[in-house]
Amino acid sequence: MGASGSKARGIWPFSSASSTDSSSNGGSNSEQSLARVRQATPFIFTRRGSMYFDEDGDLAHEFYEETIVTKNGRKRAKLKRVYKNLIPQGIVKLEHPRIHVDFPVVICEV
Repeated sequence: MGASGSKARGIWPFSSASSTDSSSNGGSNSEQSLARVRQATPFIFTRRGSMYFDEDGDLAHEFYEETIVTKNGRKRAKLKRVYKNLIPQGIVKLEHPRIHVDFPVVICEV
């Protein structure tokens, strides 16, 4: 929920950096940055929040307001969903780290 796959194409972040360690060979800056990317952790510590703040500072997935509708001389209350003036929650820290979706290891085999 809120997590997504890797955005970088052509670079595998979970592979070992020992096979292409360019710091000992005196490689260029692009090779060194590639080696740093390859040392990425397979865990996810944050995610994008799926909830919103309204004008009052309340936090929820969706907001409704009650409106009075008159139909055939009868008044009745109806809920109308609010879409305006909502602020996304932003980045949320996960309580327990998750494994990245692109991690290439079978954890459990049935």
